[in-house]
Amino acid sequence: MNMLGKIGLATGIFIVCAVSINAVQNAPTDENLEEKLVNDYNVYALPLPEKMDFAGEPVPLENPDIRERMDRELLVNTYWQSNGLLLFKRANKYFPLIEPLLKKYGLPDDFKYLAVAESGLEYTSSPVGASGIWHFMKATGSEYGLEINEYVDERYDLEKATMVAAEYLKKSKAKFGTWTMAAASYNAGVAGMNKQMDRQNTTGYYNLLLNDETSRYVFRILALKEIMTNPKKYGFNFREKDLYQPIPTYKVKVNTPVDDWAEWSKPYGINYKILKLHNPWLRDTYLKNASGKEYYVEIPEKGYYTL
Repeated sequence: MNMLGKIGLATGIFIVCAVSINAVQNAPTDENLEEKLVNDYNVYALPLPEKMDFAGEPVPLENPDIRERMDRELLVNTYWQSNGLLLFKRANKYFPLIEPLLKKYGLPDDFKYLAVAESGLEYTSSPVGASGIWHFMKATGSEYGLEINEYVDERYDLEKATMVAAEYLKKSKAKFGTWTMAAASYNAGVAGMNKQMDRQNTTGYYNLLLNDETSRYVFRILALKEIMTNPKKYGFNFREKDLYQPIPTYKVKVNTPVDDWAEWSKPYGINYKILKLHNPWLRDTYLKNASGKEYYVEIPEKGYYTL
């Protein structure tokens, strides 16, 4: 949504423009297309799945404009190979953390692909200031109770940010009636979706004419779901050892000021960099905590880093 940031980096477009005469002459038949998609480096049109859904809600692929929009996002995200491989690698690290949080807070599992679309599963900040894996704007995060200041930014706390994303999306679902509209409102905002429904006198994401970003948003999520669920079908090949692995951690309670996080980290066998890798919500080298608020700092188990 506009207040939660732009698709931005996560939307990057890679367009393959050149197809050799030989590739055209040897275009695959329906029977051998799937095999060739995996085993050669030519560029082919992609067959759309017969059925698709988001959170159990069907995509009306029988409509020609819907098919074209879906086709576009499948092509863009299939042939942006380097980014695709990075998403698979990061998903192996972060999906095991995100999936139980979605279940805990009452969101369908498909919303993990919304997080992929927003941030590429990186603790990034967009050009307009949307931050964290769920890409909240500062005002939205504060509205939903996240602490955001020069010392702590809980938009970068995966569990707390997932909880807030779930609260926002469930409210949107209650208002609009579908998870698909809730996802679209995450990009365009509740007010933005209401405005377009009133102007166009219709409801439902697939019935609305929307700005380019929001009109592509749900289709990008659907494309990511399709590709990441069926990697070999779309030519992505990797081994388990190629993927990024989650690092076990334990939590340490902090309820006092911390003068120097680098010094604080030493007894745990880590340095400031490693502390920040596991606690990106810490925004400075020290913590003012006059109120005695309780924070829980994640510490990696021993043996995973060499200093």
